[in-house]
Amino acid sequence: MISTSHLTFRVGKKALFEDVTIKFTEGNCYGLIGANGAGKSTFLKILSGQLEPTNGEVVISKDQRLSFLEQDHFKYDEFTVLDTVIMGNKRLYDIMKEKEAIYMKPDFSDEDGIKAAELEGEFAEMNGWDAETDAATLLSGLGVEVSEHYKLMSELPSPIKVKVLLAKALFGNPDILLLDEPTNHLDLDAIAWLEEFLINFENTIITVSHDRYFLNKVCTAIADIDYGKIQLYAGNYDFWVESSQLMIKQMKEANRKKEEQIKELKEFIARFAANASKSKQATSRKKALEKIELEEMRPSSRKYPYIDFKPDRSIGNDVLTVENLSKTIDGVKVLDNISFMIGREDKVAFVGPNELAKTTLFRILTGELKPDSGDYKWGVTTTQAYFPKDSTKEFDSEDTIYDWLMQYSPEKDVTYVRGFLGRMLFGGDDGMKRVNVLSGGEKVRCLLSKMMISGSNVLILDEPTDHLDMESISALNNALIRFPGVIIFSSRDHQVTETTANRIMEIRDGKLIDKMTTYDEYLAADEGARKSFTFTLTGDDAGDN
Repeated sequence: MISTSHLTFRVGKKALFEDVTIKFTEGNCYGLIGANGAGKSTFLKILSGQLEPTNGEVVISKDQRLSFLEQDHFKYDEFTVLDTVIMGNKRLYDIMKEKEAIYMKPDFSDEDGIKAAELEGEFAEMNGWDAETDAATLLSGLGVEVSEHYKLMSELPSPIKVKVLLAKALFGNPDILLLDEPTNHLDLDAIAWLEEFLINFENTIITVSHDRYFLNKVCTAIADIDYGKIQLYAGNYDFWVESSQLMIKQMKEANRKKEEQIKELKEFIARFAANASKSKQATSRKKALEKIELEEMRPSSRKYPYIDFKPDRSIGNDVLTVENLSKTIDGVKVLDNISFMIGREDKVAFVGPNELAKTTLFRILTGELKPDSGDYKWGVTTTQAYFPKDSTKEFDSEDTIYDWLMQYSPEKDVTYVRGFLGRMLFGGDDGMKRVNVLSGGEKVRCLLSKMMISGSNVLILDEPTDHLDMESISALNNALIRFPGVIIFSSRDHQVTETTANRIMEIRDGKLIDKMTTYDEYLAADEGARKSFTFTLTGDDAGDN
């Protein structure tokens, strides 16, 4: 169990949260939610001891081991992948290294033998002999190939390092597990594995995530940071949405009734205060009036952008034809003779772990890359708007947000452009920010503004939910559902993919799998196929096949 007592954290004069007393109990997974800047990551850092609170304290039950997902991708560069994961249980790792040092001594003494025996006993009690196997199982579950397990961390690309650090946090069955955006940079297969791991985890979990499907799948409770407080709700994210809205509705209704009561009391007092026969009743009502307190309705820190893609023209039947596209990147053939056609009602989600293949295809379809062979053709009625995964070049400029968006606007009118930016929460002086200093979330909102202002009837989006908060993801999700044109996209957000797509494509080993189905149906069919394949290989006749 982990709890806080009168916890306060201030940044300057601003309190992110104040006088928070809260208890997180064993056997529950808590989803920590709140607007960007509300203090979610800060709260986790305080719980893990990385930050000191302004006031109050964190209390952890005796002998409880706490583990957290680290964000420094370079901290373990000198260690192997397996050693890094095992470091998730520091005491176990220290015993391993101490044993190795003793056994390596050229002058092994009786004292060394006694110490080694003590260490061996503690090592066995901690299931140390299974440590490498357990670490390898975690890594494989997250999609880290066995060939990577003995490499140095410095040899790995950042996406793989993220998975290793996550495996480190999960290793050794910690009593308290703190995860800050654990699904970031994970492919959908790795996310699905993590969901199952956390569902079966029997200790305490506190996780920050913008993935609504993930929170619905793994959470038994929600801890909401808002109004400078942290409020606990039983249930998953969807239940929190219903409960919090109901609570606000009830508070408003209670206040309405109290305001009516206040009005009646004031009218009675005004009419009869000077009337001797009614003076006692007037005095009684004055006392009753003084006792009535309205519920404080503080403004929420949450802000919802308004996202709405409106095509300037309807799309025809002829949308996109792709014939025999091939492309090799750094010696790897990521697209191998790909062919397909897109119809006017298609909402196509590209899924699967091969992110390079998806991004390469999108870049070819938008003219950023040329294929090695093959061709594609857009219909004459189509206009395309593109959301790139890497937008570095887009914002390599000293332009203000207003000037940046103005260059893409069909109407060179400041009021018109400000309208789009206002919808995306760039109000007032925010539009005068230089685009080269924007945060990741601000850049995404700029790109979505650009797509809205284009009036295109085909949207191509490569991981648009990265860097967005929950409110912005919900707004984008709803906009994609409403959009009457064609959508071609990839997203790590399960709910966005499931609610938007009516067609699923996956590129495996350069080849295309194409199904007219929803994402959940695709996953169920794919899982069934894998189980069937496994059964065939392990059945009685496997040796004859």
